[in-house]
Amino acid sequence: MRALVVDEKGGLALREDAPKPQPAGGEALIRVILAGICRTDQELVGGYKGFRGVLGHEFIGVVEAVADGASDLVGSRVVGEINHGCGRCDTCLKGEGGHCAQRRVLGIHGWDGALADYCVMPVENLHRVPSGVRDEQAVFVEPLAAALEILDRIHLRPSDKVTVIGDGKLGGLIVRVLRLSGCQLQVVGRHTHKLQTLAPLGVDVLMAEEAEDLPPSDVVVECSGSASGLTLAQKLVQPRGKIILKSTFRALSEISFTDLVVGEVTLAGSRCGPFAPALRLLAQGLVAVDSLIEEVYGLDQGLAAFKKAGKKGALKVLVKP
Repeated sequence: MRALVVDEKGGLALREDAPKPQPAGGEALIRVILAGICRTDQELVGGYKGFRGVLGHEFIGVVEAVADGASDLVGSRVVGEINHGCGRCDTCLKGEGGHCAQRRVLGIHGWDGALADYCVMPVENLHRVPSGVRDEQAVFVEPLAAALEILDRIHLRPSDKVTVIGDGKLGGLIVRVLRLSGCQLQVVGRHTHKLQTLAPLGVDVLMAEEAEDLPPSDVVVECSGSASGLTLAQKLVQPRGKIILKSTFRALSEISFTDLVVGEVTLAGSRCGPFAPALRLLAQGLVAVDSLIEEVYGLDQGLAAFKKAGKKGALKVLVKP
C-alpha cells in the first residue's frame, strides 16, 4: 500500500510498497477515506519524540474486516481514539488508558498511523460516524475532541474572561467549542486572514503585538505551537487564574515558576479528548468546520501536502487516499 512515513533517516517519504497492516485479535482493518495533517505530524518529521513509521492520527475510514470474526462494524464509517493502553496496569484499570506508560499512540508513538491506504485500530477505540456528518467534517473529530478536553480539565463559567493564544487549526476549534459556554472570549494570533475568519463567531480578535498590555484573563488557553505562546500566556493570566497548555513542540520553553507560585496560577496540560461529544456537536450542527479546510490532496501528492501544511498561515490540509 501507499503510506507517508518518517523513514529510518528521520525524513518524510512517500512509500508505495509499505506492507498492508494485518489486524490482530480485537482489531479492525480500516480503509482510510480522508486524513488530516496537524502540527504534531510536522513536529514528528522534525524529530519530535524520535518517531519512525507511518504518520497520521486524524482520519475517517471504513471498516473492511475485523480479525476475530463477524462484526456489525464491517462496512461502517468510523473515526478512532488514538491512544491504546496495555489494559492491565493500575492506570488502565482506573479507566485512564490514555495515560498508560505502555500505551501506543496512533501515528505518534509505537503505532503506524492513518496517512496511508489502510490502518488498523482496536475495535474498542472506534466510533461510528452518524450518517448526517460528512467525511470532511468527521476528519476533524480528533482535534475537536482535543478542544472539548479543556472543558473536562477545568470548570469554565459563563462569566469568565478567556483568552486563546493561537489562531491555527486547533485554535479555531477551541474558539468554536468555548464560545458555546457564553464566556467572554478573545483570540490572539499572528495571521490577519485567520483572525478575520474567527471574528464573525462573535469573539474579539487581536494581533500578538497588540496583546502585551491586555487586561488579565481568568483562563488562558495556549495553542500557538510555539514557546513564545507560553511566555505570553503567563503575562495574560490573572492571579489565581488558569493556563491550559495544548501545544506540543520540540523547542524548550522559558517560564517563571516563581511568578506562578506567587500568583497561585493553575497550570494544566490538556491533550486528547472525548470523541462521542465531538461527533454530537458535528451532527447537531453546533460546530462548523468547513471554513478550516485549506486544501485536499491525493495520497500520491502527500509530500506536497506536507509542504503546503507547513506554510505560514495555512489552515487544515487533508489527504484523500
